[in-house]
Amino acid sequence: MDVFWKELTFGVPDANQWARIIIRLVAATLCGAVIGINREKLGKPAGLRTHILVTLGTTLFVLACSGYGMSSDGLSRVIQGIVTGIGFIGAGSILKLDKERDIQGLTTAAGVWMTAAIGVTIGLGSLGLGLISTILTLIILTLAGKIEFRMDKNITANEKENAD
Repeated sequence: MDVFWKELTFGVPDANQWARIIIRLVAATLCGAVIGINREKLGKPAGLRTHILVTLGTTLFVLACSGYGMSSDGLSRVIQGIVTGIGFIGAGSILKLDKERDIQGLTTAAGVWMTAAIGVTIGLGSLGLGLISTILTLIILTLAGKIEFRMDKNITANEKENAD
């Protein structure tokens, strides 16, 4: 039984460390959920579960490496791998359609990339920075979307006028 307990608690020396890990994992889950709910409401392909899993997964990678005692150089390589891997996920969500300017999925890819960055930030212990980034991401996704919609509406109206 002692071996089993040691395996379960490997890399976590005390209750203080457990509390830090739990706080970071919960914070990552909540930040991912907030962004995911926004995307889910808009019917986007990457929604609640995707954003939670990305923030939670990236936080977990950072925590696991830190708990193992990895150097900052090693941790830097892990983060580089995360960024590259998330880039591939994002690339898979981008579609080029028939029209010249009709590309879909860029915001979805950027949102997934951003939630990965938030997860890494929280995993490194910068909860405040992660929270501020989550709030700014929500503002950008909400307000910029409305501005883009109005601009597209104006462009379409101008194109119709020029066609007549």
